[in-house]
Order: sequence, then C-alpha cells, then structure tokens
Amino acid sequence: QVQLVESGGGLVQAGGSLRLSCAASRSIFSINAMGWYRQAPGNQRELVASITSSRSRNYADSVKGRFTISRDTAKNTVYLQMNSLKPEDTAVYYCNADTGLGSAWGQGTQVTVSS
Repeated sequence: QVQLVESGGGLVQAGGSLRLSCAASRSIFSINAMGWYRQAPGNQRELVASITSSRSRNYADSVKGRFTISRDTAKNTVYLQMNSLKPEDTAVYYCNADTGLGSAWGQGTQVTVSS
C-alpha cells in the first residue's frame, strides 16, 4: 500500500492561486491513476482532477481551464495548480491513488477562498 500526504492548502482571496502537493511514500511510476478530490461541508466528495500513468488527464467541468494536475515521478509527488480561485472552490482537498490493488487516501488539506 502507499501513504499519501497533502500540503499546500490555505486561505486565499478570490482570483488567487495555490499549488497543492501530494507526496507518496513510494514510487508512483506504476500507480494506475492519481487524483485530487474535494469535499465541502454538506456535500459529497467529488473528483476534481486525475492523471493516469500514461499522463492522461481528466478534469471536472467546474475547474477546466483553471486547474492543472501534474506528476513528478522522480519526486513521487502529484501536484494540483489552482488558478483563478473562486469561493465555491472552498473545500478539503484529498489526494487519491488507485494502485490496482486498492485505493489510498491522504488526510486532506483545507482550501479556503474568500470573496
């Protein structure tokens, strides 16, 4: 199994940017897919962006053109660059790894966007 640790969350004004990082405890080279999810109070957890081992990317419609997911296999880290942030992006953001043998989650990092 793999352990995931998120970082980079915080408080930012609308229109600002943040970069989230997800550090894995082992190589991510062979991990099928990694993704970022978010959960706002009272809402279900939703997929924000994902990237496969072949670097195919998928984004939620609400973040297309604003967020970019990337992976650095040398650092065993996945990033989520978030630009033009909106108050509705406020949520706890979770990193996920689909290893093929199971799914691993990080502990989450809070992102708060003020208007």
